[in-house]
Amino acid sequence: MTRAPSLCGVILSAGASTRMGRDKALLPWPPNDPHGGTFLSAVIRSLTAQTELVIVVAGANAPQLEPVVYAEGAFLVQNSQPELGQFSSLRVGLQDVLSRGRDAAVITLVDRPPVQPATLQALLPAFESAIDQNKWAVVPEFNGKHGHPIVVGREMIEAFLRAPASSNAREVRHAHQELIEYVPVDDPLVTLNVDTPEDYAALAGSAANSQ
Repeated sequence: MTRAPSLCGVILSAGASTRMGRDKALLPWPPNDPHGGTFLSAVIRSLTAQTELVIVVAGANAPQLEPVVYAEGAFLVQNSQPELGQFSSLRVGLQDVLSRGRDAAVITLVDRPPVQPATLQALLPAFESAIDQNKWAVVPEFNGKHGHPIVVGREMIEAFLRAPASSNAREVRHAHQELIEYVPVDDPLVTLNVDTPEDYAALAGSAANSQ
């Protein structure tokens, strides 16, 4: 019997953005957007269209992110120890998913534009099929590289929460690799990393040229 998951979006946004020199969550997106859109607002909107609710995990930047989060109708949860790394923020977000009575999540990072709508439209049915086959998660794959967003069910959520705090998400996924479905997608955004001003300038230039 199919177990219909109650999907939450989870956006990890607690990083210090040291190499960028400014909060990546608040980078303008699309470039030169007259409405003041940002990576964060764009990703929230993308996930809101496909999930019941969206949770944004912030760190010390919570006061700066709060206006964007609430304007987009999402929920904010704060990682009190963001210095422990991204895995600590993942655990904070997933604990909030369970606390809200949900049992599945679409997890993504804030340091890139939202993926193409077709990517989510491929991942979510794949997840429905995967849980029928007792799989725990689906992960997108582009040119042989795994990326985000990943879609996880309750079993994978609990595996992340049970893991030692010193672990990372890749280690936990590797330990349960046979329970993960990898879904090829034609979307370079799933593996994109925007870490420096040069990365962002190149991305913004590419977006402007494609318009």
